[in-house]
Amino acid sequence: MPAMTIQELLGEKESGLDLELLAGSGGLQHLVNVPRIQKPGLALAGYTTNLHPDRIQVLGSTELTYLAQLDPKTAAANLKELCALGISCFIVTKGQDPPPMLLRETEAQGVPLLRTHHQSSTFISLITKFLEERLLPSTTLHGVLVDVLGVGVLLMGKSGIGKSECGLDLVLRGHRLVADDVVKVRLKLPAVLFGEGMDLLHYHMEIRGLGIINIKHLFGVAAIRERKKIDLVVELLEWEAGQEYDRLGIDEQKYAILGIEVPLLRIPVRPGRNMTTIVEVAARNQLLKEMGYHSAHEFQDRLEQRMAEMAQRHAHIIIGDNLE
Repeated sequence: MPAMTIQELLGEKESGLDLELLAGSGGLQHLVNVPRIQKPGLALAGYTTNLHPDRIQVLGSTELTYLAQLDPKTAAANLKELCALGISCFIVTKGQDPPPMLLRETEAQGVPLLRTHHQSSTFISLITKFLEERLLPSTTLHGVLVDVLGVGVLLMGKSGIGKSECGLDLVLRGHRLVADDVVKVRLKLPAVLFGEGMDLLHYHMEIRGLGIINIKHLFGVAAIRERKKIDLVVELLEWEAGQEYDRLGIDEQKYAILGIEVPLLRIPVRPGRNMTTIVEVAARNQLLKEMGYHSAHEFQDRLEQRMAEMAQRHAHIIIGDNLE
């Protein structure tokens, strides 16, 4: 399961969490592996039955005010019991100054105590979104991800089959490159897969014989995008004589990524076939399917209806001949 340390959380600058360390530096290697947070109001009162130590504990004005009103001995005992449970970290909101007993106990037991200037509601929203993106399952795939008419098409196939060339041709037709060569895929709840490029390879594409090119510089920002939902996987295969390939498209295939099944098309490559046109049409056809219109199924229904009419007509002819 993906996880991150409190040290990594503290060093995060781009998400706007605005965190600073107040105490408990000995616990900076504590792990956070769930995107949910908790406000330990009842735990401060001594009821720790439903406390989840692996979650980030957020202390707002209500929690700190209640702690200040407790008898000092009771408050100290409750904090000692709470910190002994192996809390991942505490985060104080609204830039408030934590009470000295909280500073002492977190420092003594190595529980990181952090502070942010955000209000509790704002901070909970920010950190939940941040953790959902960082802690959900992810993987990397070898392929090219292109946004074709709003459909995220992941081109796959063995090295040298022509994935990058097909992706480049799609960009020349006005579509948008997301990632080339290495596609980082993240699962977003409930069951959506998003692909993006690796930091080092963003906007770049390798074309054999030409080298590394920068799509953003060559074609402008309209030719790229940061991430895209993966709607369709297209696997490019070498054409093999005698091999049977799907000619109707009735039986739909799936490709599993992180446990999520995505529609799959296996397209053979051979000289004379315009792969870019085929991929573009596949994206258009996928749009129709998502709208409930399936060309292959419609053709099958019409074929079966025509066969039934012909069989009925043939039966009438036979019956009529017998009557004569």
